[in-house]
Amino acid sequence: MKEFEETTAFLGQWGSYQKIVFFLMCCTAIPNGLALFSLVFLNDIPKHHCLIPEVNLTKEWHAAVIPIEVTLSRCSRYRLDVVLNLSAQGLNPGVDVNLTDLDQESCVDGWNYSKEIYQSTLVSEFNMVCKDQWKQPFTFSVFFIGVLFGSFISGLLSDRFGRKPVLFATMAIHNIFTFATILSPSWTVLCILIFIASSGNIARYFAGFVLGCEILNGKVRVLYSSLGISFGYSIGYMLLPLFAYFLRDWKSLQVGLALPVLFYIPMWWMITESPRWLLSQGRVEEAEAILKNAARKNKVHAPNVMFGDDEATKEQYNIFDLIKTRNIRNTTFLLFLTSICTGYTGLSITTSQLHTNPYLSCFLSALAEVPAYISSWLALQYISRRLAIVCILAVAGSSLYLIQLVPEGFSGVTIALEMLGKYAVTTGLALVFAYTAEIYPTALRNTGTGVCATVSRIGSIFCSLYFILCVYYKFMPQLVLGTLAFVSLFTTFLMPETFKKPLPQTSRDNTKVD
Repeated sequence: MKEFEETTAFLGQWGSYQKIVFFLMCCTAIPNGLALFSLVFLNDIPKHHCLIPEVNLTKEWHAAVIPIEVTLSRCSRYRLDVVLNLSAQGLNPGVDVNLTDLDQESCVDGWNYSKEIYQSTLVSEFNMVCKDQWKQPFTFSVFFIGVLFGSFISGLLSDRFGRKPVLFATMAIHNIFTFATILSPSWTVLCILIFIASSGNIARYFAGFVLGCEILNGKVRVLYSSLGISFGYSIGYMLLPLFAYFLRDWKSLQVGLALPVLFYIPMWWMITESPRWLLSQGRVEEAEAILKNAARKNKVHAPNVMFGDDEATKEQYNIFDLIKTRNIRNTTFLLFLTSICTGYTGLSITTSQLHTNPYLSCFLSALAEVPAYISSWLALQYISRRLAIVCILAVAGSSLYLIQLVPEGFSGVTIALEMLGKYAVTTGLALVFAYTAEIYPTALRNTGTGVCATVSRIGSIFCSLYFILCVYYKFMPQLVLGTLAFVSLFTTFLMPETFKKPLPQTSRDNTKVD
Protein backbone atom coordinates (compact mmCIF):
# COMPACT_ATOMS: atom_id res chain seq x y z
CA MET A 1 0.00 0.00 0.00
CA LYS A 2 1.37 3.41 -0.92
CA GLU A 3 1.67 6.01 1.82
CA PHE A 4 -1.36 8.31 1.93
CA GLU A 5 0.87 11.40 1.77
CA GLU A 6 2.67 10.01 -1.27
CA THR A 7 -0.65 9.34 -3.02
CA THR A 8 -1.95 12.86 -2.33
CA ALA A 9 1.32 14.67 -3.06
CA PHE A 10 -0.26 16.18 -6.19
CA LEU A 11 -2.23 18.56 -3.93
CA GLY A 12 0.90 20.20 -2.54
CA GLN A 13 1.03 21.31 1.10
CA TRP A 14 -0.11 24.94 1.04
CA GLY A 15 -2.72 25.46 -1.63
CA SER A 16 -6.05 27.28 -1.30
CA TYR A 17 -7.72 24.17 0.11
CA GLN A 18 -5.14 23.73 2.87
CA LYS A 19 -5.19 27.44 3.71
CA ILE A 20 -8.98 27.38 4.17
CA VAL A 21 -8.82 24.25 6.34
CA PHE A 22 -5.93 25.63 8.40
CA PHE A 23 -7.66 28.94 9.13
CA LEU A 24 -11.09 27.45 9.88
CA MET A 25 -9.78 24.68 12.12
CA CYS A 26 -7.68 27.19 14.09
CA CYS A 27 -10.80 29.31 14.56
CA THR A 28 -12.73 26.35 16.01
CA ALA A 29 -10.32 26.36 18.97
CA ILE A 30 -11.12 29.94 20.03
CA PRO A 31 -14.29 28.97 21.97
CA ASN A 32 -12.28 26.29 23.79
CA GLY A 33 -9.94 28.96 25.13
CA LEU A 34 -12.91 31.09 26.17
CA ALA A 35 -14.54 28.26 28.09
CA LEU A 36 -11.81 26.09 29.65
CA PHE A 37 -10.92 28.42 32.52
CA SER A 38 -14.12 30.46 32.65
CA LEU A 39 -14.78 29.06 36.14
CA VAL A 40 -11.88 31.19 37.37
CA PHE A 41 -14.36 34.07 37.13
CA LEU A 42 -17.71 32.29 37.26
CA ASN A 43 -16.82 30.39 40.43
CA ASP A 44 -14.74 33.00 42.25
CA ILE A 45 -15.51 33.79 45.90
CA PRO A 46 -16.40 37.45 46.45
CA LYS A 47 -15.90 39.09 49.83
CA HIS A 48 -18.92 38.41 52.02
CA HIS A 49 -20.35 38.61 55.52
CA CYS A 50 -23.65 37.83 57.22
CA LEU A 51 -26.67 39.67 55.91
CA ILE A 52 -28.30 41.96 58.48
CA PRO A 53 -32.03 42.32 57.79
CA GLU A 54 -33.83 45.64 58.02
CA VAL A 55 -34.33 45.86 61.79
CA ASN A 56 -34.42 48.69 64.34
CA LEU A 57 -30.72 48.93 65.26
CA THR A 58 -28.71 51.99 66.16
CA LYS A 59 -25.93 53.00 63.80
CA GLU A 60 -23.29 51.82 66.31
CA TRP A 61 -24.83 48.36 66.73
CA HIS A 62 -25.38 47.95 63.00
CA ALA A 63 -21.65 48.50 62.49
CA ALA A 64 -20.68 46.17 65.34
CA VAL A 65 -23.05 43.23 64.78
CA ILE A 66 -20.50 41.42 62.58
CA PRO A 67 -17.50 40.14 64.61
CA ILE A 68 -14.09 41.24 63.42
CA GLU A 69 -11.53 38.49 62.75
CA VAL A 70 -8.76 40.59 61.15
CA THR A 71 -11.56 41.52 58.71
CA LEU A 72 -15.30 41.13 59.10
CA SER A 73 -16.28 37.56 59.93
CA ARG A 74 -17.58 35.69 56.89
CA CYS A 75 -19.68 33.08 58.63
CA SER A 76 -21.03 34.45 61.91
CA ARG A 77 -22.64 37.43 63.60
CA TYR A 78 -23.65 38.29 67.14
CA ARG A 79 -27.06 36.91 68.01
CA LEU A 80 -29.49 39.34 66.48
CA ASP A 81 -32.16 39.04 69.21
CA VAL A 82 -29.57 39.90 71.88
CA VAL A 83 -28.20 42.80 69.85
CA LEU A 84 -31.73 44.13 69.26
CA ASN A 85 -32.41 44.05 73.00
CA LEU A 86 -29.15 45.83 73.87
CA SER A 87 -29.76 48.43 71.17
CA ALA A 88 -33.30 49.08 72.51
CA GLN A 89 -31.82 49.67 76.00
CA GLY A 90 -29.57 52.41 74.60
CA LEU A 91 -26.34 50.58 75.42
CA ASN A 92 -23.32 51.19 73.18
CA PRO A 93 -21.09 48.37 71.83
CA GLY A 94 -17.55 48.37 73.18
CA VAL A 95 -18.47 51.00 75.81
CA ASP A 96 -21.36 49.64 77.83
CA VAL A 97 -21.12 46.10 76.48
CA ASN A 98 -18.05 43.88 76.05
CA LEU A 99 -18.57 42.34 72.59
CA THR A 100 -16.45 39.27 73.35
CA ASP A 101 -19.03 38.23 75.94
CA LEU A 102 -21.84 38.04 73.37
CA ASP A 103 -22.98 34.78 71.82
CA GLN A 104 -22.62 34.33 68.08
CA GLU A 105 -24.84 32.65 65.50
CA SER A 106 -24.47 31.54 61.90
CA CYS A 107 -25.68 33.59 58.94
CA VAL A 108 -29.30 32.47 59.24
CA ASP A 109 -30.54 35.31 56.99
CA GLY A 110 -27.99 34.68 54.24
CA TRP A 111 -24.98 36.70 53.16
CA ASN A 112 -24.12 40.11 51.82
CA TYR A 113 -21.69 39.76 48.89
CA SER A 114 -19.31 42.48 47.77
CA LYS A 115 -19.86 43.77 44.24
CA GLU A 116 -16.46 45.43 44.05
CA ILE A 117 -15.22 42.95 41.41
CA TYR A 118 -18.27 40.90 40.37
CA GLN A 119 -21.96 41.65 40.22
CA SER A 120 -22.59 37.97 40.92
CA THR A 121 -20.86 34.58 40.70
CA LEU A 122 -21.93 30.98 41.10
CA VAL A 123 -20.78 31.25 44.72
CA SER A 124 -23.07 34.18 45.49
CA GLU A 125 -25.93 32.68 43.47
CA PHE A 126 -25.93 29.35 45.30
CA ASN A 127 -24.34 30.49 48.60
CA MET A 128 -21.31 28.20 48.34
CA VAL A 129 -19.71 29.62 51.49
CA CYS A 130 -19.19 28.68 55.14
CA LYS A 131 -20.62 25.20 55.78
CA ASP A 132 -21.22 24.81 52.03
CA GLN A 133 -17.80 26.10 51.02
CA TRP A 134 -16.80 22.58 49.88
CA LYS A 135 -19.15 23.04 46.93
CA GLN A 136 -16.91 25.70 45.39
CA PRO A 137 -13.83 23.48 44.75
CA PHE A 138 -16.14 20.55 44.01
CA THR A 139 -17.72 22.57 41.18
CA PHE A 140 -14.23 22.87 39.66
CA SER A 141 -13.83 19.11 40.05
CA VAL A 142 -17.18 18.44 38.34
CA PHE A 143 -16.03 20.62 35.43
CA PHE A 144 -12.83 18.61 35.02
CA ILE A 145 -14.65 15.29 35.43
CA GLY A 146 -16.67 16.48 32.43
CA VAL A 147 -13.41 17.28 30.62
CA LEU A 148 -12.17 13.76 31.42
CA PHE A 149 -15.38 12.17 30.14
CA GLY A 150 -15.40 14.33 27.01
CA SER A 151 -11.77 13.41 26.27
CA PHE A 152 -12.68 9.73 26.46
CA ILE A 153 -15.94 9.77 24.50
CA SER A 154 -14.61 12.11 21.80
CA GLY A 155 -12.14 9.54 20.53
CA LEU A 156 -14.64 6.70 20.47
CA LEU A 157 -17.29 8.75 18.69
CA SER A 158 -14.90 10.33 16.17
CA ASP A 159 -13.35 7.03 15.16
CA ARG A 160 -16.84 5.52 14.80
CA PHE A 161 -18.87 8.34 13.19
CA GLY A 162 -16.23 10.63 11.73
CA ARG A 163 -14.32 13.76 12.76
CA LYS A 164 -16.63 16.37 11.24
CA PRO A 165 -19.99 15.20 12.71
CA VAL A 166 -18.49 14.90 16.19
CA LEU A 167 -16.83 18.33 15.89
CA PHE A 168 -20.13 20.09 15.19
CA ALA A 169 -22.30 17.92 17.44
CA THR A 170 -20.09 18.55 20.47
CA MET A 171 -19.94 22.24 19.59
CA ALA A 172 -23.74 22.33 19.78
CA ILE A 173 -23.83 20.32 23.02
CA HIS A 174 -21.36 22.64 24.72
CA ASN A 175 -23.24 25.80 23.82
CA ILE A 176 -26.75 24.52 24.50
CA PHE A 177 -25.81 23.33 27.97
CA THR A 178 -23.67 26.40 28.71
CA PHE A 179 -26.72 28.54 28.00
CA ALA A 180 -28.91 26.19 30.06
CA THR A 181 -26.82 26.80 33.21
CA ILE A 182 -28.40 30.24 33.63
CA LEU A 183 -31.74 28.48 34.18
CA SER A 184 -30.39 26.17 36.92
CA PRO A 185 -32.86 25.98 39.84
CA SER A 186 -30.28 24.40 42.17
CA TRP A 187 -26.58 23.73 42.60
CA THR A 188 -27.09 20.03 41.80
CA VAL A 189 -28.70 20.81 38.44
CA LEU A 190 -25.94 23.35 37.77
CA CYS A 191 -23.26 20.69 38.28
CA ILE A 192 -25.00 18.31 35.88
CA LEU A 193 -25.17 21.00 33.21
CA ILE A 194 -21.54 22.05 33.79
CA PHE A 195 -20.47 18.40 33.43
CA ILE A 196 -22.22 18.03 30.06
CA ALA A 197 -21.04 21.42 28.77
CA SER A 198 -17.38 20.78 29.68
CA SER A 199 -17.57 17.32 28.07
CA GLY A 200 -18.73 18.90 24.82
CA ASN A 201 -16.09 21.62 25.01
CA ILE A 202 -13.07 19.32 25.19
CA ALA A 203 -14.55 16.74 22.79
CA ARG A 204 -14.88 19.51 20.20
CA TYR A 205 -11.21 20.41 20.62
CA PHE A 206 -9.92 16.87 20.11
CA ALA A 207 -12.17 16.22 17.11
CA GLY A 208 -10.93 19.45 15.49
CA PHE A 209 -7.31 18.74 16.40
CA VAL A 210 -7.31 15.31 14.78
CA LEU A 211 -9.34 16.47 11.74
CA GLY A 212 -6.81 19.19 10.94
CA CYS A 213 -3.85 16.85 11.50
CA GLU A 214 -5.30 14.31 9.06
CA ILE A 215 -6.15 16.77 6.29
CA LEU A 216 -2.87 18.70 6.39
CA ASN A 217 0.51 17.18 5.52
CA GLY A 218 4.18 17.69 6.19
CA LYS A 219 5.38 20.93 7.70
CA VAL A 220 1.90 22.46 7.50
CA ARG A 221 0.58 19.68 9.75
CA VAL A 222 3.36 20.37 12.24
CA LEU A 223 2.57 24.09 12.11
CA TYR A 224 -1.12 23.36 12.71
CA SER A 225 -0.72 20.83 15.53
CA SER A 226 1.86 22.83 17.46
CA LEU A 227 1.15 26.49 16.73
CA GLY A 228 -2.01 26.94 14.67
CA ILE A 229 -4.77 25.33 16.76
CA SER A 230 -2.93 26.19 19.97
CA PHE A 231 -2.73 29.85 18.97
CA GLY A 232 -6.47 29.81 18.24
CA TYR A 233 -7.02 28.42 21.73
CA SER A 234 -4.75 31.05 23.31
CA ILE A 235 -6.64 33.85 21.52
CA GLY A 236 -9.81 32.61 23.17
CA TYR A 237 -8.00 32.35 26.51
CA MET A 238 -6.80 35.96 26.20
CA LEU A 239 -10.32 37.10 25.27
CA LEU A 240 -11.80 35.44 28.38
CA PRO A 241 -10.73 38.18 30.86
CA LEU A 242 -12.04 40.80 28.41
CA PHE A 243 -15.45 39.10 28.32
CA ALA A 244 -15.40 38.70 32.11
CA TYR A 245 -14.42 42.35 32.66
CA PHE A 246 -17.42 43.69 30.74
CA LEU A 247 -19.86 40.92 31.75
CA ARG A 248 -19.50 40.80 35.54
CA ASP A 249 -22.75 38.97 36.20
CA TRP A 250 -22.22 35.20 35.85
CA LYS A 251 -25.36 34.68 33.78
CA SER A 252 -24.40 37.44 31.33
CA LEU A 253 -20.92 35.94 31.05
CA GLN A 254 -22.30 32.49 30.28
CA VAL A 255 -24.50 33.91 27.52
CA GLY A 256 -21.54 35.92 26.21
CA LEU A 257 -19.39 32.79 26.06
CA ALA A 258 -22.09 30.78 24.25
CA LEU A 259 -23.28 33.25 21.59
CA PRO A 260 -20.06 33.53 19.48
CA VAL A 261 -20.41 29.90 18.40
CA LEU A 262 -23.39 30.88 16.24
CA PHE A 263 -20.83 32.27 13.80
CA TYR A 264 -19.47 28.74 13.34
CA ILE A 265 -22.67 27.30 11.83
CA PRO A 266 -21.69 28.19 8.20
CA MET A 267 -18.46 26.21 8.68
CA TRP A 268 -20.44 22.97 8.31
CA TRP A 269 -20.48 23.65 4.56
CA MET A 270 -16.86 24.80 4.47
CA ILE A 271 -15.03 22.05 6.40
CA THR A 272 -14.70 18.59 4.85
CA GLU A 273 -14.48 15.17 6.46
CA SER A 274 -11.01 13.65 6.84
CA PRO A 275 -10.11 11.72 3.67
CA ARG A 276 -7.79 9.56 5.79
CA TRP A 277 -10.69 8.53 8.03
CA LEU A 278 -12.98 7.86 5.06
CA LEU A 279 -10.31 5.67 3.51
CA SER A 280 -9.85 3.76 6.78
CA GLN A 281 -13.61 3.06 6.70
CA GLY A 282 -13.49 1.73 3.14
CA ARG A 283 -15.33 4.82 1.79
CA VAL A 284 -12.90 5.33 -1.08
CA GLU A 285 -15.25 7.19 -3.44
CA GLU A 286 -16.05 9.84 -0.80
CA ALA A 287 -12.36 10.29 0.00
CA GLU A 288 -11.48 10.68 -3.68
CA ALA A 289 -14.33 13.16 -4.21
CA ILE A 290 -13.00 15.39 -1.42
CA LEU A 291 -9.45 15.20 -2.80
CA LYS A 292 -10.61 16.00 -6.34
CA ASN A 293 -12.54 19.00 -5.05
CA ALA A 294 -9.39 20.08 -3.15
CA ALA A 295 -7.42 19.73 -6.38
CA ARG A 296 -9.84 22.07 -8.17
CA LYS A 297 -9.41 24.66 -5.38
CA ASN A 298 -5.64 24.31 -5.61
CA LYS A 299 -5.83 24.45 -9.45
CA VAL A 300 -3.92 21.20 -9.90
CA HIS A 301 -4.79 18.01 -11.79
CA ALA A 302 -5.96 15.01 -9.78
CA PRO A 303 -5.45 11.45 -11.06
CA ASN A 304 -8.63 9.60 -12.04
CA VAL A 305 -7.82 6.73 -9.69
CA MET A 306 -5.97 7.48 -6.46
CA PHE A 307 -6.43 4.40 -4.30
CA GLY A 308 -6.36 0.72 -5.19
CA ASP A 309 -8.19 -2.22 -3.67
CA ASP A 310 -5.70 -2.63 -0.83
CA GLU A 311 -6.36 0.98 0.27
CA ALA A 312 -10.09 0.21 0.37
CA THR A 313 -9.65 -2.47 3.03
CA LYS A 314 -11.63 -1.40 6.08
CA GLU A 315 -9.92 -1.73 9.45
CA GLN A 316 -12.24 -1.99 12.45
CA TYR A 317 -10.88 -0.69 15.73
CA ASN A 318 -12.20 -0.25 19.23
CA ILE A 319 -10.76 0.91 22.51
CA PHE A 320 -9.33 -2.54 23.27
CA ASP A 321 -7.01 -2.25 20.28
CA LEU A 322 -5.00 0.20 22.38
CA ILE A 323 -3.79 -2.80 24.41
CA LYS A 324 -4.16 -5.65 21.87
CA THR A 325 -0.75 -5.55 20.17
CA ARG A 326 2.53 -5.20 22.04
CA ASN A 327 3.72 -2.17 20.08
CA ILE A 328 0.57 -0.08 20.55
CA ARG A 329 0.03 -1.38 24.11
CA ASN A 330 3.49 -0.25 25.23
CA THR A 331 3.08 3.12 23.50
CA THR A 332 -0.31 3.68 25.12
CA PHE A 333 0.97 2.81 28.59
CA LEU A 334 3.93 5.16 28.25
CA LEU A 335 1.67 7.97 26.98
CA PHE A 336 -0.51 7.44 30.07
CA LEU A 337 2.55 8.16 32.21
CA THR A 338 3.66 11.13 30.09
CA SER A 339 0.85 13.15 31.61
CA ILE A 340 1.34 16.88 32.07
CA CYS A 341 -2.26 18.09 31.83
CA THR A 342 -2.33 18.13 35.64
CA GLY A 343 0.57 20.59 35.73
CA TYR A 344 -0.97 22.73 33.00
CA THR A 345 -4.35 22.94 34.71
CA GLY A 346 -2.88 23.57 38.15
CA LEU A 347 -0.52 26.30 36.97
CA SER A 348 -3.22 27.93 34.83
CA ILE A 349 -5.38 28.27 37.94
CA THR A 350 -2.58 29.57 40.17
CA THR A 351 -1.09 32.00 37.66
CA SER A 352 -4.59 33.41 37.18
CA GLN A 353 -4.45 34.40 40.87
CA LEU A 354 -0.97 35.95 41.01
CA HIS A 355 -2.25 39.54 40.92
CA THR A 356 -4.99 41.15 43.01
CA ASN A 357 -6.71 42.06 39.74
CA PRO A 358 -8.07 38.70 38.45
CA TYR A 359 -8.63 40.05 34.94
CA LEU A 360 -5.00 41.11 34.56
CA SER A 361 -3.74 37.88 36.11
CA CYS A 362 -5.77 35.74 33.73
CA PHE A 363 -4.61 37.76 30.71
CA LEU A 364 -0.94 37.40 31.71
CA SER A 365 -1.43 33.68 32.25
CA ALA A 366 -2.89 33.39 28.74
CA LEU A 367 -0.22 35.62 27.24
CA ALA A 368 2.50 33.31 28.58
CA GLU A 369 1.14 30.60 26.31
CA VAL A 370 1.95 32.44 23.06
CA PRO A 371 5.77 32.02 23.31
CA ALA A 372 5.15 28.46 24.54
CA TYR A 373 3.29 27.52 21.36
CA ILE A 374 5.88 29.24 19.18
CA SER A 375 8.58 27.25 20.99
CA SER A 376 6.71 23.98 20.47
CA TRP A 377 6.37 24.70 16.75
CA LEU A 378 10.11 25.42 16.39
CA ALA A 379 10.95 22.29 18.40
CA LEU A 380 8.71 20.08 16.25
CA GLN A 381 10.33 21.53 13.13
CA TYR A 382 13.95 20.92 14.02
CA ILE A 383 14.31 18.65 17.07
CA SER A 384 13.41 15.02 17.70
CA ARG A 385 10.22 14.56 19.70
CA ARG A 386 11.83 12.82 22.65
CA LEU A 387 14.63 15.35 23.03
CA ALA A 388 12.22 18.30 22.83
CA ILE A 389 9.85 16.90 25.47
CA VAL A 390 12.67 15.86 27.81
CA CYS A 391 14.32 19.28 27.70
CA ILE A 392 11.14 21.29 28.26
CA LEU A 393 9.98 19.06 31.12
CA ALA A 394 13.38 19.48 32.77
CA VAL A 395 12.84 23.26 32.66
CA ALA A 396 9.30 22.87 34.06
CA GLY A 397 10.28 20.61 36.95
CA SER A 398 13.39 22.62 37.87
CA SER A 399 11.60 25.99 37.92
CA LEU A 400 8.83 24.63 40.16
CA TYR A 401 11.35 23.06 42.55
CA LEU A 402 13.43 26.25 42.72
CA ILE A 403 10.46 28.34 43.89
CA GLN A 404 10.85 27.08 47.46
CA LEU A 405 14.46 28.35 47.56
CA VAL A 406 13.53 31.99 46.85
CA PRO A 407 13.99 34.13 50.02
CA GLU A 408 11.05 35.97 51.54
CA GLY A 409 10.52 39.41 50.02
CA PHE A 410 11.52 38.36 46.49
CA SER A 411 7.99 37.87 45.23
CA GLY A 412 9.00 38.99 41.73
CA VAL A 413 11.43 36.07 41.44
CA THR A 414 8.74 33.66 42.67
CA ILE A 415 6.26 34.92 40.08
CA ALA A 416 8.93 34.72 37.34
CA LEU A 417 9.73 31.09 38.21
CA GLU A 418 6.05 30.15 38.30
CA MET A 419 5.47 31.81 34.93
CA LEU A 420 8.54 29.97 33.57
CA GLY A 421 6.99 26.74 34.84
CA LYS A 422 3.69 27.63 33.15
CA TYR A 423 5.52 28.40 29.88
CA ALA A 424 7.45 25.10 30.00
CA VAL A 425 4.44 22.96 30.90
CA THR A 426 2.34 24.59 28.15
CA THR A 427 5.12 23.93 25.62
CA GLY A 428 5.34 20.32 26.78
CA LEU A 429 1.59 19.85 26.53
CA ALA A 430 1.56 21.14 22.92
CA LEU A 431 4.44 18.79 22.06
CA VAL A 432 2.70 15.77 23.61
CA PHE A 433 -0.57 16.49 21.76
CA ALA A 434 1.26 16.61 18.41
CA TYR A 435 3.34 13.57 19.35
CA THR A 436 0.28 11.48 20.27
CA ALA A 437 -1.41 12.27 16.94
CA GLU A 438 1.71 11.07 15.08
CA ILE A 439 1.91 7.70 16.83
CA TYR A 440 -1.50 6.08 16.31
CA PRO A 441 -2.91 4.77 12.97
CA THR A 442 -5.77 6.74 11.41
CA ALA A 443 -8.70 4.55 12.48
CA LEU A 444 -7.41 4.55 16.06
CA ARG A 445 -5.94 8.06 16.20
CA ASN A 446 -8.84 9.90 17.80
CA THR A 447 -9.51 7.05 20.25
CA GLY A 448 -5.84 6.92 21.25
CA THR A 449 -5.58 10.69 21.60
CA GLY A 450 -8.82 10.84 23.58
CA VAL A 451 -8.00 7.97 25.95
CA CYS A 452 -4.50 9.31 26.65
CA ALA A 453 -6.00 12.74 27.31
CA THR A 454 -8.60 11.12 29.58
CA VAL A 455 -5.94 9.51 31.75
CA SER A 456 -3.91 12.70 31.82
CA ARG A 457 -6.97 14.66 32.96
CA ILE A 458 -7.55 12.51 36.05
CA GLY A 459 -5.13 14.67 38.01
CA SER A 460 -6.85 17.82 36.74
CA ILE A 461 -9.98 16.84 38.66
CA PHE A 462 -8.09 17.33 41.91
CA CYS A 463 -6.24 20.52 40.91
CA SER A 464 -8.61 22.74 42.89
CA LEU A 465 -7.82 20.61 45.95
CA TYR A 466 -4.03 20.70 45.53
CA PHE A 467 -3.90 24.19 46.90
CA ILE A 468 -5.30 23.04 50.24
CA LEU A 469 -1.81 21.54 50.65
CA CYS A 470 -0.57 25.11 51.21
CA VAL A 471 -1.90 24.74 54.76
CA TYR A 472 0.83 22.18 55.45
CA TYR A 473 3.62 23.71 53.35
CA LYS A 474 3.41 26.90 51.30
CA PHE A 475 5.04 25.47 48.18
CA MET A 476 3.64 21.93 48.35
CA PRO A 477 1.49 22.36 45.17
CA GLN A 478 4.55 23.42 43.17
CA LEU A 479 6.53 20.44 44.52
CA VAL A 480 3.75 18.03 43.51
CA LEU A 481 3.46 19.51 40.02
CA GLY A 482 7.26 19.61 39.62
CA THR A 483 7.52 15.94 40.59
CA LEU A 484 4.88 15.03 38.00
CA ALA A 485 6.95 16.85 35.37
CA PHE A 486 10.05 14.78 36.20
CA VAL A 487 8.05 11.52 36.15
CA SER A 488 6.85 12.43 32.65
CA LEU A 489 10.44 13.32 31.68
CA PHE A 490 11.85 9.88 32.53
CA THR A 491 8.93 8.14 30.81
CA THR A 492 9.65 10.00 27.57
CA PHE A 493 13.03 8.25 27.20
CA LEU A 494 11.14 5.00 26.50
CA MET A 495 8.83 6.43 23.83
CA PRO A 496 9.19 5.71 20.07
CA GLU A 497 10.46 8.47 17.80
CA THR A 498 8.20 9.96 15.08
CA PHE A 499 10.33 12.87 13.86
CA LYS A 500 10.12 13.29 10.04
CA LYS A 501 7.97 10.18 9.65
CA PRO A 502 4.56 10.10 7.85
CA LEU A 503 1.38 9.55 9.84
CA PRO A 504 0.62 5.81 10.10
CA GLN A 505 -2.53 4.98 8.13
CA THR A 506 -2.96 1.39 9.42
CA SER A 507 -1.73 -0.72 12.32
CA ARG A 508 0.85 -2.20 9.94
CA ASP A 509 2.26 1.27 9.34
CA ASN A 510 2.40 1.81 13.09
CA THR A 511 5.12 -0.82 13.43
CA LYS A 512 7.39 1.43 11.32
CA VAL A 513 7.40 4.11 14.02
CA ASP A 514 10.45 3.47 16.18
